[in-house]
Parts: sequence; C-alpha cells; structure tokens
Amino acid sequence: MTADIYKTIKRPSEGIFKEKGSKFISFIYPVNDQEDVKPILDRLRKDYHDARHHCFAYVIGSGRNIFRSSDDGEPSGTAGRPILGQINSFGLTNILIVVVRYFGGTLLGVSGLINAYRSAAESAITNSEIIEATLKEYFEITFPYAMINDVMKIIKEEEISHTNQSFDNICSIIISFRTSVKENIFTRFKRFEGLKWKYLETR
Repeated sequence: MTADIYKTIKRPSEGIFKEKGSKFISFIYPVNDQEDVKPILDRLRKDYHDARHHCFAYVIGSGRNIFRSSDDGEPSGTAGRPILGQINSFGLTNILIVVVRYFGGTLLGVSGLINAYRSAAESAITNSEIIEATLKEYFEITFPYAMINDVMKIIKEEEISHTNQSFDNICSIIISFRTSVKENIFTRFKRFEGLKWKYLETR
C-alpha cells in the first residue's frame, strides 16, 4: 500500500453485542476531521438519551496520528480504549465509532466490559464496507489567460481533477491530485513563468 492510500469505510453502519442483559449498540461513521465528531455524538446522545453510556473513539488522518477515546463514565480503560483498539487492529482511519450501552442490571466487571465494548466495535466494523481511499492535495493555481491551452493540456494528460474554474485576464483553477504524483505535476507547471499556486488542503 502506497503512502497516499489509506483504509476507511464507505458509509455509516451499525452493530450490536449483548451480554447478561446489557445491550451495546455500536455505530461507525466515516469522518474527515475532528469537527465532524461532535454533531454525530450530539445526535446519538439525543436519539438514545435513555442509555447509560455513550462511549466512543476516533482516528483521523492518513498518518493515523489524530485520535481520542472516551469511557463516558465507565471504569477507566474499559470502553474507549477497546473501541480504539479495534479501529487500530483493522488499520482504519477517518473513522468514528460510538457504542451506546443500555445497562441490564448485572455488573460485567472490568474484563467483561472490555470484551463487550471491543466486540460491539468489531461488530460495527465487520458490518461496514471497508475501502481504500486516496489522499489528495488541493491547490489553487493562477496564470495569465495566454497560458490556458498549455495548462489545460497538462491537466488532461496528468488526469488532474479540477473545479472552480475562472477564466479572465488572470485565470484560476482549483486542482487536486494524489500526493504521490505532486512532484511530477509541479515539475511540469514550473516551466511556465507567471503560473502561481497556493496550497489549500490535504484530504
């Protein structure tokens, strides 16, 4: 697997695990950044307001270097960490898993809780469609109108995605491409005096 390809899920999915009367309902979502997490949590807490706990974990970024877990009132390390462990064991990123627990009246103990949250998270993952996604970099390029044919030729030959085109005396286009081909693309663009580019984001 190359550096600009990562594993995530295609769409939200659900899972469930039951143990001694307690019910653990799991939800898995694709997320692009940390700002995506709170609205999902708020909605689940509202929809399942009668549940005892709403525990979660997420991993974000192609380098899987942004992550967090929460036990939401369960004994420390018994909920969020096992959920996070399942995300890591499947090698996923840009993922949020929330496990909603309805208490069944029987205490499960530390090992029982760890197993329950781990199993619920695994259920959501195995019920989802895991895909390989490509990490892309986005730039805005600007150039004089006289260069438009040459620029568009490179965009076509390199199969560069492009949006937000504005053609005037000074033209601008938003382009995106796989991180692994950036050096080749900008080697070609650098030949054009007057073409400028501005980095926007990587996702």
